[in-house]
Amino acid sequence: MNDLASLTERERRVLEAVIETYIATAEPAGSQTVARRSGLGMSPASIRNVMSELEAKGFLYHPHTSAGRIPTDQAYRVYVDSMVLRTPPDSQAREQLEAELAGATATETLLERAAQVLGILTQELGVAVSPDFEEITLERFDLVPASSDRLLMVFNLVSGAIRTIYVRISIALSREQVDEAQRILNERLGGLTLREIRASLGERLRDVSTTPDASPLLDIILAEGEGLFAGETREPMLLGSTSVLIDQPEFATSEQMRTLVTLTDRRDVLREALAQRRREGLTVTIGGEHGEAGLAGFTLVTSTYHRGGATGLIGVLGPTRMPYDKIIGLVEHTGRLVEGLLQ
Repeated sequence: MNDLASLTERERRVLEAVIETYIATAEPAGSQTVARRSGLGMSPASIRNVMSELEAKGFLYHPHTSAGRIPTDQAYRVYVDSMVLRTPPDSQAREQLEAELAGATATETLLERAAQVLGILTQELGVAVSPDFEEITLERFDLVPASSDRLLMVFNLVSGAIRTIYVRISIALSREQVDEAQRILNERLGGLTLREIRASLGERLRDVSTTPDASPLLDIILAEGEGLFAGETREPMLLGSTSVLIDQPEFATSEQMRTLVTLTDRRDVLREALAQRRREGLTVTIGGEHGEAGLAGFTLVTSTYHRGGATGLIGVLGPTRMPYDKIIGLVEHTGRLVEGLLQ
């Protein structure tokens, strides 16, 4: 079994040193370099023997004919789960995050800025996913006549967000009829999410004909229910700048750069990977764990945040060789900061 339990204490220490050497130098780690950088108190020959054992167990591999070793995805998994010490962002990083995000009032603007500044601070690709609008709970409806043939439907959400939709009406309605329809809608749909409303609207308003004052307007709302209560159509995923990745050794060749460009151009792959990350808290997905060839060379670090009853994501995408301690701390802190600003 290729996990921490299969390693001796000596192997664990050497593996940690190899990973941290490779992260710092971006060069296959040789025994001489590891001995010099790590302070393990072991000779290069002893380190080389242990590295051979780690390679046999699947934690290291030889690139080409190099004498140095590179960590495998399994090595990074053990490192993240059992070795890395999460480093909180320093005061300068915290201040930069707060300064960039403080003036944003709209959710999309806040998330766009968060992805950008997180990318700059980590030198990875910042990513953000908006809360699923359909999962936010409705607090109340307001119906406001806008003209003789249009009615403004205002969705007041538990998160404090407001959504407005115009409803076309073909008949004259009195203020009493509008008020009665509003009362019934709030009574029967308040406290539900948009997804729940759309799935049960017909059942919840099935007896509208028994309320003559409200039935003309409720009939219109029933007829257009699928469109009125559909989720938002805007792109839920926001990306920072890819330029921060260009100088990383992993993208030194044109082929490697094409992999990155393809990934950001074909957003469906990244969107699907992020959709699977909506689990609570922090998630680190490394290389082959994605199950998608286009993401095999990347690590995705994400943290959830909440608005109302909905969940969003903030995080970074970068090569599997990344300073996990620093990045995990920054992503967690940014997630908490975004959530606080959205409340």
